[in-house]
Amino acid sequence: VSGDVHRYGLPRTDLTVTLDGVTIKPALALGGWVAFKPMHGEVMAMGDLVLLEAEINPVMAKLIEDGIEITALHNHLLRAIPAPFYMHVGGHGDAVKLANTIRAALAASGTPLELPSTAPPAPAVDLDTAQLDQIIGVNGHGNSGVYQFAVPRRDPVVEGGMALAPAGPMGVATSINFQPTGDRKAAVTGDFVLTGNEVNPVIKTLRENRIEVTAVHNHMLTENPRLFFMHFWAHNDAIKLAKGLRAALEKTAIAKN
Repeated sequence: VSGDVHRYGLPRTDLTVTLDGVTIKPALALGGWVAFKPMHGEVMAMGDLVLLEAEINPVMAKLIEDGIEITALHNHLLRAIPAPFYMHVGGHGDAVKLANTIRAALAASGTPLELPSTAPPAPAVDLDTAQLDQIIGVNGHGNSGVYQFAVPRRDPVVEGGMALAPAGPMGVATSINFQPTGDRKAAVTGDFVLTGNEVNPVIKTLRENRIEVTAVHNHMLTENPRLFFMHFWAHNDAIKLAKGLRAALEKTAIAKN
């Protein structure tokens, strides 16, 4: 719970996905989620479901049958085996009905829907997280062996007359994730939240820093300002990558601490 937002994680712990020799932890790039926020006497639901190709149509059919909108469907990564896809969803109405619909749809996939009886201890993040915090400019946090940042934009994002806040839980903050791979290296991925005029300056800066741009697309349909989400991937020295990502952040209208 963050403010008035209830956000539920839906990690694909059932999948073993590899990319460029890295076995991807769910918290790095396989963390589906759904968030519920009060809106005009009802609830707004938004989310991002992580699916295999064969799961897309069964899940989509159940969602649209019960009134959940599909707002985007795409990749976030390149060369991943097996290839995960990401289905962004939205809806308005009764919270329990929305939750039941999303759960029923996810039952058509392999998404784990039961909590484990005992949670394993979280692995340590073997990185200089204090230095990463200093470079990125916000404080990150560990999540199941991955160090995560959420960098909000300076100006609010509005959907359906409601500000999407807090930005991180509602999926409108730039997300940067570091998964340590040993010898001070990390795999990094996530997505920049951008207005149209920021897209190409950020692409140029990321590529100059040898960070691969893997997708540019929308996640929502009627937000204001219109946003584009740029996904990225790299595997290198963690501090070097952090400096490149910070240079790209400087091309965007991020909130300043």
